[in-house]
Amino acid sequence: MNSGNRVKLVRIASLISLIGNIIICIAKLVIGIYAKSLSVIGDGLDSAADVIIAVMTLAVSFIISRPSDKEHPWGHQRAETMASLILAFIITIAGFQLFITAGGKLINVYKNSVILPMPHILAIIVTLSSITIKLLLALSQHILGKKAGSMIIQANAKNMTNDVILSASVLTGLAISHFFKAPFFDAITALLVSLWIMKSGIELFMELNVELMDGNTNDILYKQLFEAVNSVEGAHNPHRARIRRMASLLDIDLDIEVDAKMSICEGHCIAEKVTSAIKAKIENVYDVMVHIEPYGIHNCEEEGFGLSEKDINN
Repeated sequence: MNSGNRVKLVRIASLISLIGNIIICIAKLVIGIYAKSLSVIGDGLDSAADVIIAVMTLAVSFIISRPSDKEHPWGHQRAETMASLILAFIITIAGFQLFITAGGKLINVYKNSVILPMPHILAIIVTLSSITIKLLLALSQHILGKKAGSMIIQANAKNMTNDVILSASVLTGLAISHFFKAPFFDAITALLVSLWIMKSGIELFMELNVELMDGNTNDILYKQLFEAVNSVEGAHNPHRARIRRMASLLDIDLDIEVDAKMSICEGHCIAEKVTSAIKAKIENVYDVMVHIEPYGIHNCEEEGFGLSEKDINN
């Protein structure tokens, strides 16, 4: 898929997510405030974060479509990562605020200084409706995100799947509170929801931190890389391999060894074949940089970075 079609799919997915989540968010917050249900309000705050995700994703789709320039020679793909990082921060803060509110309510109930109202039946209805809509949104985001190879869209699909579980827990808490006349269960559910939201934000931050540090925890990619190099006749001992992720794209650097008696032109030809083999083996490769060294003549300089086949096998 070319970059133009990819950006188009990202924008379509963003618009679907934006419209759907705005409807869900407004309904949850209005009903949650009207019914005085902390758990529904908390679920609405989580949907508000989804609205922010959709807006950010839509904005990012315009940024990543821009070509590389003097200030950004690697292009603008990392804009998607930075947007996701901001999102992780927003999610964590929203979860913490809900935790403080729900915890304060429970403390006041324990001190008998406040009586919590019974959750309204509308709170149960809006939560049940949101579960159905979220399932449809999660399915659409998964299909479009996989087709476009977009990290932020696929992450959004996973986030929406988590939202379904989240809303289901809220529905359980509301049902218990309503049918067993125990309104404090709503505050307890809100407390658990806040912990879930904070956990999601922290996990997203940790995942993005690996990318921002140019790390890669996927050994399969390195195995595919070495398999591709070894499939090229004349290419030996691939080492100092480095794969870094730029949103949905991969930037690859590595050293190979060729016959020392070869001409520069012949060595360059082998490097080009290695590049083609890598792009055929691994999807979404942005660029490949191959450094050539004479076969069997080891550099005395200690290699302080990159991976070899030995590292992956071990």
